[in-house]
Amino acid sequence: MKSAILFLVNNYTTQPKLSDIAEHVNMSSFHFQRMFQEWVGVTPKQFVRYLSVEHAKKMLKETRATLFDTTHELGFSGTSRLHDLFVSIEGMTPGEYKNGGENLSINYSFADTPFGNIIIASTNKGICYMTFADKGQEEALDRLKSTYPKAEYKHFLDEKQQNALFVFTQDWGKLQEVKLHLKGTEFQLKIWETLLKVPSGGLTTYSDLALKAGHERAQRAVGTALGNNPVVLLIPCHRVIQASGIIGNYRYGEDRKNAIIGWEAAKQELITD
Repeated sequence: MKSAILFLVNNYTTQPKLSDIAEHVNMSSFHFQRMFQEWVGVTPKQFVRYLSVEHAKKMLKETRATLFDTTHELGFSGTSRLHDLFVSIEGMTPGEYKNGGENLSINYSFADTPFGNIIIASTNKGICYMTFADKGQEEALDRLKSTYPKAEYKHFLDEKQQNALFVFTQDWGKLQEVKLHLKGTEFQLKIWETLLKVPSGGLTTYSDLALKAGHERAQRAVGTALGNNPVVLLIPCHRVIQASGIIGNYRYGEDRKNAIIGWEAAKQELITD
């Protein structure tokens, strides 16, 4: 399915036929259609629609005017209880921030997701790190340790990590609250908290995100804050696109960003239906 999604991401402008996609993954059209719909929840044709610029513009408009400004600003959870509503951020103390994680005990583990292998780590307060391990698990662990060089580490999948990983496999309405324990500046924490209000299936722009965070002219700084996001997917920096509707760059690859956005749009349609 990963190979099929990447094929759609790279070829959606040509409106590929079902037979072309199935051939790409060495399956019959019948079995591919059934498997794709079981995993994603919509047909390949519907998924292609989510990847188009026009659909991105529509989501931007709806997110800004309805979902973002009305549902979330009024404090309603909406009809779908999406996982973002259950994510909260706690910034680390100045001491934890400055001393490289001294006195912190960090559990970490690795997990396969629809978008690649990830490393996920947690303290006693919440998830502190989650990123793709594209260059291998050893390199990913070294990056984690460079973030918190003085912490104590244990390779252990704890309950906090398990709950956060349910976002890939479970009904989002059944998720418990996911708590994040993050190292970041006051500005970064504000941007990340504001981004959590953009619902799954919705999109925002750099300028809108800056405005909502109270830093109207800080679009470039917003981009830097997104690039420093320590918990990929849980803080959904992939939902920030250009005002034109172009998906744009992503720290972990434009193809992956398209795939995540399409996957979330499909999941959102399943929930609302």
